[in-house]
Amino acid sequence: MTNQPWTTGRWTHAPLAATPDGDDLVVTAAEGSDAWRRTSYGFVHDSEHALVAPFAVGTAVEVTFTADLPEQFDQAGVFVAVDEETWVKAGLERSDGRLQLGAVVTHGWSDWSVAPVDDWSGRRVTVRVSRSDDALIVRAGIDDAARQFVRVTPLDGARPAEAGPYLCAPTRAGLAVRFHAWRVTAADSGLH
Repeated sequence: MTNQPWTTGRWTHAPLAATPDGDDLVVTAAEGSDAWRRTSYGFVHDSEHALVAPFAVGTAVEVTFTADLPEQFDQAGVFVAVDEETWVKAGLERSDGRLQLGAVVTHGWSDWSVAPVDDWSGRRVTVRVSRSDDALIVRAGIDDAARQFVRVTPLDGARPAEAGPYLCAPTRAGLAVRFHAWRVTAADSGLH
């Protein structure tokens, strides 16, 4: 497992601030930042703050952060970028008064799946995305607990991709997320 320095990679869209604090990075999102394409809402938002680096087949990206997401649609986790119409965001999002674990997968149009994890609020959460020849596998968990399966979605191994930590604040100013780690390791060997 390799710890990625916070100076690795590039921002898809620069945040308002990204401040090192010991081993952590505290990132402040711009109000209105989000990633979504078309489905149901009819709009395209392409303003997420994702710190991404190359994401090779056979590797996994893990991001650990504190789940302090108190307002509607506050979100943080792992972002996988292929192109402007092909990307995945996986992690936590505050929706309808609940902390939700889920993913948005976009191939031209976005989808969205969530499940409530209210007891994760204020805890250290790790989101892990593994890349194989034809898929991404998303898992997540709190503290040192085993990571639970969240999603499997197709991604052609021949397509270059980048991945790393992300956050968005679609509805408000002032969201700051404390990221504790960004790691690269071997991909999970199987789905189950």
